[in-house]
Amino acid sequence: MENIIDITVPMQSEMPVWPGTKGIRLTPIMRLENGDSSNLSRLDCNLHTGTHVDAPSHFLADGTTVETLPLDVLVGPAFVAHLLKVKYVTPEDLVNLKLPSGIKRLLLRTRNSELWTTETTEFRKDFVALTPDAAQWIVDNGISLIGVDYLSVQRYSDDSVTHEILLGAGVVALEGLNLSGVQSGFYELICLPLRLVGAEASPVRAILRRMDSADEKLSAMEGQL
Repeated sequence: MENIIDITVPMQSEMPVWPGTKGIRLTPIMRLENGDSSNLSRLDCNLHTGTHVDAPSHFLADGTTVETLPLDVLVGPAFVAHLLKVKYVTPEDLVNLKLPSGIKRLLLRTRNSELWTTETTEFRKDFVALTPDAAQWIVDNGISLIGVDYLSVQRYSDDSVTHEILLGAGVVALEGLNLSGVQSGFYELICLPLRLVGAEASPVRAILRRMDSADEKLSAMEGQL
C-alpha cells in the first residue's frame, strides 16, 4: 500500500464545516453491548462535509446531479501542483506553474493543507481558493476536474460566480482534500462519490496512486491512462 496516498479528510464530529451548516453526526441505533443483534448506526451530515464533489446542480438551476458525473473524469491521471505562498489563486499563478500540456485533472496544494495536519476544527474564512478569472483559466485550458484543499473552490468573500463558471462548463469541483506531504507531480486519482440520485454533491473517498515508472508518467502526459 506504499504507493497509495489517502487524500480524504477523516469524517468526524470535530471538523471544520461551512458556517451555518451542521457537521457530521453518527448516532448509534443498535449496539451489541446493549444486547442487540448487531451494531447499527445512522449518519447525518451535509453533503458538502469534508472531502466531496460538487455537481452542476449545486449552483445551476438546470444543472445535472451527482449520480451523472462521468466516472472517466473522476478516475485517471492527475497532476498535483504546489501554490504554498499565495493568498488566493489567480490566472498568473496558474500560468507560472508551467503545467505539462494536456492536464485534465489538476489538484492544488496550498497552505490550506496544513490546517488538516494541525487538526484545526474551526472554520477558517481566510482559506486559499480560486478567483473567478482563475476559474475561467481552468475552463479555457480544458481542465475537467479541479481539486482544492479546503471546503470551497471559491473564496469566502466572493459570490457564487467561481462555482458557476466551473460547473457551467462541466468542470468537476473536488473540494476538501488533504494534500499535506504530497509532492508535486503526476498521480492516478481515484475519487468516487456516492450514487445519490438527485443530489447536488456527495462525500467521496479520494486517493492518489503514485506513478513510479517512466512508462506510467509518459502515458499520463500523453493522456493515455
